[in-house]
Amino acid sequence: MRRHSRESGNPATFGLKPLGRRLRGDDERAFRSSVARLVVGLALSGALASCGFHLRGEAKYAFETLYLNSPPAQPLTVELRRSLEGVGSAKLVPSPDQAQAILDITSVENNKQILSLSIGGKVAEYLLTKRVLGNDWLPTSELLVRRTYTYTDTEALAKEAQEQRLWREMQDDAVAQMVRRLQAAKKPA
Repeated sequence: MRRHSRESGNPATFGLKPLGRRLRGDDERAFRSSVARLVVGLALSGALASCGFHLRGEAKYAFETLYLNSPPAQPLTVELRRSLEGVGSAKLVPSPDQAQAILDITSVENNKQILSLSIGGKVAEYLLTKRVLGNDWLPTSELLVRRTYTYTDTEALAKEAQEQRLWREMQDDAVAQMVRRLQAAKKPA
């Protein structure tokens, strides 16, 4: 069945009707829906702009060259090196005598503890902790990243995958925190 508009003999078109003519029920609802979408879209884009959202720029450091002293096989070292090379204004150098600053990662520890037990005495929750000890221009500092997750024996494979995902997220978080600390570090007096 073809629908024709009252204004002409042409099939009805989607869109707005000419001004000055009354819209029919379906056309009026469509017009209001379009206007409502436009208003919501403008409001959301205004909120996004006013919240201070902006893309991350290049990391600025108080030094131009950096030596990373950390075991090369350590997964944290690989991720930290990639982050420092990709985002920062400082250049990573191969030896400490060429560097204005040295980031020394002395220890990385992953720890998994039982956080709670069920009524039947089975594990209900675990606490994962990543502890990174290191120093840059400051005395030795400790960085802790913690996550908890619930555990059930019936979903053992899914919970193991969740744990691995949490370890990766914790490592990413630790790397991001170290980069932010390096950005905030000031030259020693």
